[in-house]
Amino acid sequence: MNRQLPIAGPAEVRAAAVRDLRADRGAVAGLILVNGLASAAGLVGPWLLGRIIDTIQTRSGSGDVLSTVDRLAFGALVFTIVQTVLTWWALKIGYRFGERTAARVRERFLQRTLALPARRADQLPTGDLIARGSTDASRVALTLRSAVPEVLVAIVHALFLIVAVLVLDVRLGLCGLVCLFGVGAAVRWYLRRARPAYLAVAAAGAELADVVASTAKGARTIQLLGLEDRRTEATESAITRARSAYLGALWLRTVLFPWSEVSLGLPVAAVLLAGGGLYLHGSVSLGVVVTATVYLRQLVGPLDTLMLWIEQLQGAGASYARVEGLADVPGEEAGPDVDPTGDRIQVENAHYSYTGARDVLRGVNLLVQPGERLAIVGTSGAGKSTLARLLAGLDRPHTGSVTIGGTPVADLPPDRVREHVVLITQDHHVFHDTVRDNLLIARPNATDAELHAALDAVGAAWLADLPHGLDTELGADHTLDGAAAQQLSLARVVLADPHTLILDEATAQLDPRTARRTEQSLAAVLRGRTVIAIAHRLQTAHDADRIAVMEAGELVELGTHTELVTANRTYGKLWHSWHGPSAPETT
Repeated sequence: MNRQLPIAGPAEVRAAAVRDLRADRGAVAGLILVNGLASAAGLVGPWLLGRIIDTIQTRSGSGDVLSTVDRLAFGALVFTIVQTVLTWWALKIGYRFGERTAARVRERFLQRTLALPARRADQLPTGDLIARGSTDASRVALTLRSAVPEVLVAIVHALFLIVAVLVLDVRLGLCGLVCLFGVGAAVRWYLRRARPAYLAVAAAGAELADVVASTAKGARTIQLLGLEDRRTEATESAITRARSAYLGALWLRTVLFPWSEVSLGLPVAAVLLAGGGLYLHGSVSLGVVVTATVYLRQLVGPLDTLMLWIEQLQGAGASYARVEGLADVPGEEAGPDVDPTGDRIQVENAHYSYTGARDVLRGVNLLVQPGERLAIVGTSGAGKSTLARLLAGLDRPHTGSVTIGGTPVADLPPDRVREHVVLITQDHHVFHDTVRDNLLIARPNATDAELHAALDAVGAAWLADLPHGLDTELGADHTLDGAAAQQLSLARVVLADPHTLILDEATAQLDPRTARRTEQSLAAVLRGRTVIAIAHRLQTAHDADRIAVMEAGELVELGTHTELVTANRTYGKLWHSWHGPSAPETT
């Protein structure tokens, strides 16, 4: 699978934006209506100003000119106040619409992320996914919250002003509009280059996040293998590419804004020149010229707003495309709707490769009977964790099969898989919620007594030290260390009560004595269930019913502890090297 997350095309982004607008069409209609009223009210003031000028010019000798001017000025003041109130109301509607829409975008992204099949999610670049769910989603949310009301206000206001100038005097209106072609040319030039530039910025930022995240996650391995210089070089290269992408987008802005600022001043200058000529020839009144000039001067405000948002909307559009692109991640092909008949797990001639270049599992054959405790041992890189992923249905063998009750595990939907088999690794997650809610994820209808029993089963004595017991807010009232978080994860397994449990380093963060007690407690609680343990401590293997020994991607030995120690092959040598040559075969 291509590790690059897909990017939604312009048509998909427009369709998503239309859906978001339709989802709250009442607010959008109200926003447009109130903006229209505000813009209409804003046109009255300049028109009254022109009337005042014409009144003073034509009736300067009349006695009632002062009262007429006062009435016109008071009218301009009233309509200015009305415009201010309506604009405030429109922005209020718009911001509420933006908050609701931003919430929908975030929820949609989260739902799509959670709906990804586990095997797909594991193959996605972590940094890019994090960047899309945080930086990109926040940018889209901010844009929807701010841009929609401000852009709509600016568009409606600009349209009203342009129509008003044309109605006032077509010649002056056309003169002003012709001078706006410079703005149109600047925007056209910018838009042709902006989308790829901002997609490059987002991709470079995601790549940098991925490099930093992978470096932090593998810090111990990097130190152990002396890879610090290589990771530093990779990080600096990612920073260089991100810097180059940001500078490319910045260059577009340095061209757009000066060009547009000059272009926005041209309509006012042109109307003053043309209007002055027409006034001298008696074609228009001075009030009309002043009113048209004020309208076009007011047009600079909404056009400035649109220019600023055009620049920001390109970045937001790129982020929107990245957020919506998650919908294009290919899903899994649905397998036949067949329920497993029984709990027997069988692996037949399974081969698997992560890259397609080299098989990490080769010809594995294994049969696990219901209720059996099986330990899988082997040196690092032998293929133990890969086999565990196949058994849990997270990956599908390239050839051969892995079935449970005769049904391929990878064909079962995620919720059906969890009813039959659960894989627990050393990676775990504690939600910022109460201990109770963290446990109820596994069984929503569990009682407090069952929650306490599950925690007791994994040796979670720390519960007694929490200030509010099960109601303690983790992350707020208390923070669990790695060992306690791992016990919480194991307690979820006890509550879920699957018939097959696969433990891959599930007790790695516990000290050896606590780990052994936890494993024995789990074995007692899950008695009668199938338990498959990736054994990094040979004592765990010793307690199993059977032991499968992996070496270089192949299953080389299978038998009981006593049989394998007596054979003195791979497992026997591992056991003797751990316990010493004179160690007894049992403890």
